[in-house]
Amino acid sequence: METSILSVGIDIGTSTTSMVVSRLQVQNTASCFAVPRVAITGAEIVYRGEIYQTPQAGGDCIDADAVASLLENEYRKAGITPEQVQTGAVIITGESSRKENAALVTERMSRLAGEFVVATAGPDLESIIAAKGAGTAQYSEEHGCSAANFDIGGGTTNIAVFRGGQLTSKGCWDIGGRLIRVENGRISYVSPRVALVAQDVGVFLQKGGPADAGTLRKVTDRMAAALCEAAGLLPETPLCRAVETVEATPMRLEHSIDCVSFSGGVADYVYHPVSDWFRHGDIGPLLADSIRRSVLFTARKVIPVRETIRATVVGAGAYTTTVSGSTIDCVREDLLPLKNLPVLVPGKETEEASGLGHGEALAKEARWFLQESGADNAVFCLKRLRAPNYRQVCALADALAQAAAVLPHGAPLLVLTEQDYAKVLGQALRRQVKDRPVICIDSVRAEEGDYLDLGRPLMDGVVLPVVVKTLIFGE
Repeated sequence: METSILSVGIDIGTSTTSMVVSRLQVQNTASCFAVPRVAITGAEIVYRGEIYQTPQAGGDCIDADAVASLLENEYRKAGITPEQVQTGAVIITGESSRKENAALVTERMSRLAGEFVVATAGPDLESIIAAKGAGTAQYSEEHGCSAANFDIGGGTTNIAVFRGGQLTSKGCWDIGGRLIRVENGRISYVSPRVALVAQDVGVFLQKGGPADAGTLRKVTDRMAAALCEAAGLLPETPLCRAVETVEATPMRLEHSIDCVSFSGGVADYVYHPVSDWFRHGDIGPLLADSIRRSVLFTARKVIPVRETIRATVVGAGAYTTTVSGSTIDCVREDLLPLKNLPVLVPGKETEEASGLGHGEALAKEARWFLQESGADNAVFCLKRLRAPNYRQVCALADALAQAAAVLPHGAPLLVLTEQDYAKVLGQALRRQVKDRPVICIDSVRAEEGDYLDLGRPLMDGVVLPVVVKTLIFGE
């Protein structure tokens, strides 16, 4: 059994906005005598949109209506409507995610993004999907190496390190090509986030000052050095952590890096250098040249990428979606899709107690979690119970039923198990929980701080598409 779903990816970045449309192949890979094992087996890009300058409304505002107008035109050119879209993501990235009206843009994009695509933002998510869109994750798997992708945009550089195809480290730095802008030979904009770098090299920058390439190179060389420090190729200085993006998870390398790749708007000039430093009215080409001259480029193998400037949008369209496992339990399909569900990962002792049928601690954690997050509901994510027998499943159902009492009246009980036992757990829960619907899915990995989107069932109800994401808007 095979089906296909239409996925859209939209990237609203500091410098540019773009969209791609992908067709994902979803197939049951098990034999006809086995329990279904459904997986995404292929992804084909069917439309690549134009690269637009992200419209600004002045100050620190994105022009949400102008962005929406651009994307409406892209839908028409692609020959699709939002109603045809079944999965994907809108990614508001870099400095754009810090703009004062980012939430407004998110809401505006959700109306364009079909029934299931949801606007998201966050440097952790961006680093991962850019590396997947660039092909770095796949390269590390195929070559059995540790590979790092540097996604260098207008406002930030996202780093994701993969070893044997598995993510091992991720991070984000306030280093990008649009942090200093140039017009008619003068500096027209200096981001507050570049001040520490300029101060470190003794350079004074101000709006209206001369755009001297030699002076600005001191800044871009220091930016490149900071990225080398982040990659473990130079001794770490205080500046490296000082320009680490506040909203991102602090990056800690678990292994040395064998290979590097580059994506994002600046990456084109890392791979294909130019000498017209201010051709785009910013320091992007100059930063690329500084990176190309640094040990980041010269001391490690530089691998080619499938995408540079479109890496994030390709990743958003083709690599954000996974599918739940083979044994989901979802009786109330009319509840779907569900969006922006926070993930509650119980502590080790709490989950162990739940596996014995004791739900008091789980209820206490759930009550605290809902109060702290301000959410109306949460997904109980169970990570530690492996290959449970029927008695253990029934005990876990007892504990979850106790915890469900803290949820708002009538709210569905949502459970995610990393192991493959959601169907039997869901059946046990429905015997215990009579006053609310139950949705139980499995074989998807999520962590504390993640959010889930659950789509409508596919393949005669065998599988649910799931997007695991992080929603972070900077101050």
